[in-house]
Amino acid sequence: MMTTFAALFGGLPIALGYGAGSELRRPLGIAIVGGLLVSQFLTLYTTPVIYLYLDRLSLRLSRRRRTPPPPVQEQLPGIAAE
Repeated sequence: MMTTFAALFGGLPIALGYGAGSELRRPLGIAIVGGLLVSQFLTLYTTPVIYLYLDRLSLRLSRRRRTPPPPVQEQLPGIAAE
């Protein structure tokens, strides 16, 4: 987050600047600042969500890997149990 905010505050003068040639630099500054804000919020939102999905997936897979209980043998009618 610190590097994102450092880059964001570095791009603010370009986004908010005025004067000679600012009409050419301002769209670049707005794109930099907007892109950094959107990417930071998406990262902060999606990282925990992906972590939770992977955790649930690992729980499901670990349940499948367990050895199943031995099958129950049915006794056929007319045959005595040994």
